[in-house]
Amino acid sequence: MGGYFGIVSHRDCMEDVFFGTDYHSHLGTRRAGIAVYDAVIGLQRQIHSIQTTPFRARFKDVFDEMEGTSAIGCISDYYPQPLLIRSKLGTYAICVTGAINNAEQLVDTYMTDGGHFDAMTGGAVNATELIGAMINLKKDFVEGIHFVQNQVEGTASILILKDDGSIIAARDKMGRLPIWIGRREDGHSVSFEPFAHQKLGFLDERELGPGEIVEVTADRVTTLSPPGEEMRMCAFLWSYYGYSTSTYEGVNVELMRYRNGAVMARHDNESGVVDDVDYVCGMPDSGTPHAIGYANESHLPFARAYIKYTPTWSRSFTPTKQSDRNRIAKMKQIPVPALIQDKNLLLVDDSVVRGTQLRETVEFLYESGAKTVHMRSACPPIMFNCKYLNFSRSNNEMDLIARQVIVELEGEEGLKYMEEYADGNTERGKNMRRRMAEKLHLGSLDFQSLPGVIEAIGMDPCKLCTYCWNGKE
Repeated sequence: MGGYFGIVSHRDCMEDVFFGTDYHSHLGTRRAGIAVYDAVIGLQRQIHSIQTTPFRARFKDVFDEMEGTSAIGCISDYYPQPLLIRSKLGTYAICVTGAINNAEQLVDTYMTDGGHFDAMTGGAVNATELIGAMINLKKDFVEGIHFVQNQVEGTASILILKDDGSIIAARDKMGRLPIWIGRREDGHSVSFEPFAHQKLGFLDERELGPGEIVEVTADRVTTLSPPGEEMRMCAFLWSYYGYSTSTYEGVNVELMRYRNGAVMARHDNESGVVDDVDYVCGMPDSGTPHAIGYANESHLPFARAYIKYTPTWSRSFTPTKQSDRNRIAKMKQIPVPALIQDKNLLLVDDSVVRGTQLRETVEFLYESGAKTVHMRSACPPIMFNCKYLNFSRSNNEMDLIARQVIVELEGEEGLKYMEEYADGNTERGKNMRRRMAEKLHLGSLDFQSLPGVIEAIGMDPCKLCTYCWNGKE
């Protein structure tokens, strides 16, 4: 994934952009960068790795090294950015969030004039550099951004800091990611997470529509290209990677998760499968609000059976190696024995992707004295790797535990029936859940249904992207 933040102001904005960008650290774990414009100095930029050192510590000296009245910052899970580009359109900084699946094809098709790109490890092209080069093929930024978004297979939300201090913000064509505009007496902000600019004193002005392009100055926001009518906003944004305090398209993340847990609880209450549960527990952190909603609806007590020790341990998905991620996840978990010993627990998590971390957690709970551990996933079985936002690190869909179990049950032939397997009311769906529960040593396992998660979000289904669950674009 990744996140972005920017400000155009009548005064120095470095401190606010520093904190605004830091508020997006939950969206990426590899690199971060800030580009700043000053009328005297011009454009400046810093990029650092944040794999082992958090953003705040890595950029602590930025106030001594850069200054300006306009700036953009980004958190990136892969590409170094923002990049500084000099072209016929002027000198500018650019950052991009999303996923470009046809980068090699785009290079072969449009970059055949003898130019070159700096290669990343493994020879990959920096997609941000590619997008900048494609924009430069056209007569202006708007035409260039339209060209990019019509040619890219995937998603591209773009921020451009121009050499006159203005920011161009372009939401991706299908609106899978949000872009919020905020206003304050001294300027405007651009943000993925609205709470980031709210904390800095900006008021919500509006959320850009799908494919909308605006130019932002300290005094005004000018629409350069109106929004499109079609939208496919990522439903997983509410289930997992969006921050709890944020609101997208009028739907608050925390409240959606409460509703989502309540929908799951109503299903279980009707079937009577968890009558013996002592406590409902959330997998910290993003599983917790789903669990609170489940507990409130089921009238079962909510408890934190274990606590994450976060002062010194980084987020569990940060390291590149799965073994390192598992180790960190295990070391962070501190049990509360009085809430685990001889108890029947129902654990709620935001999702089950590979099942590796879940298996470690279940084993940890049994080692800590749990009698039985039940599991509920707050979203449907993930059957497809996301091709729009790169929220899953794996390039191999057979890493997904749902697919692994389907193949175990009836070989490759079973992949023809993934829709049946996703539905817990079918025989195939019940078999998958039983086998997965056996593999993970669970008393029972179930998933939120696709209609259930759509109900919890409360938006028109045709405006939501659910590709990772059903493979439908």
